[in-house]
Amino acid sequence: MDRREFITTSILGSAALSLGSVISCGNNGYLLPKRKLGQTSEILSTIGFGGVLVDNEEQMTANNMIAKAFDRGINYFDVAPTYGNAEEKLGPALKPYRNQCFLACKTTEREKDGAEKELHASLKNLQTDHFDLYQLHAITTEEDVEKTFAPNGAMEVFLKAKQDGKVRYLGFSAHSEKAALLAMKKFDFDTILFPINFVCWFQGDFGPRVISKAIEKKMGILALKSLALTKIPEGTGRPFKKLWYIPVEEDETADLALRFTLGQGTTAAIPPGDARFFWKAVEIAEKYSTLTSEEFELLRQKSKGVEPLFKVT
Repeated sequence: MDRREFITTSILGSAALSLGSVISCGNNGYLLPKRKLGQTSEILSTIGFGGVLVDNEEQMTANNMIAKAFDRGINYFDVAPTYGNAEEKLGPALKPYRNQCFLACKTTEREKDGAEKELHASLKNLQTDHFDLYQLHAITTEEDVEKTFAPNGAMEVFLKAKQDGKVRYLGFSAHSEKAALLAMKKFDFDTILFPINFVCWFQGDFGPRVISKAIEKKMGILALKSLALTKIPEGTGRPFKKLWYIPVEEDETADLALRFTLGQGTTAAIPPGDARFFWKAVEIAEKYSTLTSEEFELLRQKSKGVEPLFKVT
């Protein structure tokens, strides 16, 4: 058993003991697992609705997507100002369900003034007086983290917003192991939003240390890139306009990939921002079961020779 296998086995055992996943029904009887979010009292659907899905869509399309998602049992919605006009579309669409859902937002601002301005703009766009979760968005370097925690950094806004009741929980998203580990060392965040992807895990050794530390700290673990496959070759266009990577299209691999992600101590996964892959993820999650050892090894074999989106360097 190599180091990654050992970490994965440990994580699976910890997840089984701590998550206490329960099956619940959507309004039309669809079965979608829900899990506790870290040390909070929140129970989230294992699939989250990423705001990119409604970016640049007609308002009626956005309204219908949100209604359908809520009907299928989804209560976790995530958005950010960097997702085009997603906030403006999501706000009206989510309004009828706001008191029954968990709304997460983010900021890429690292300094106090910018973060404060963006927080208030997001609250207005989303037609709400608070966020259930507010996150530092896409911290990619250790310098990002240091700047955020420096005097007049964004963390001052985060802490005051929580004190004032404008946000309930604090978290961050990251695409760097070093940045994520430093952020967790600096502050006891409630959540982490991080790529948990089978190719990155097996071929890039990317993820095991961060997820192990998050479980140790009893954080809520939220996952990105569960259905990502690899990079788009240079000089070629995007096969799916809202995705900057090549997604997993083959059904068996998609099933194994998402179940792998949900088996790593994860509360919920946010699928790709293309509706076809989002609904595919919902269907997989409705039938969720832990990967068998044979399925785990099959997925590892499927990852061989694939270039990961992220890897430890």
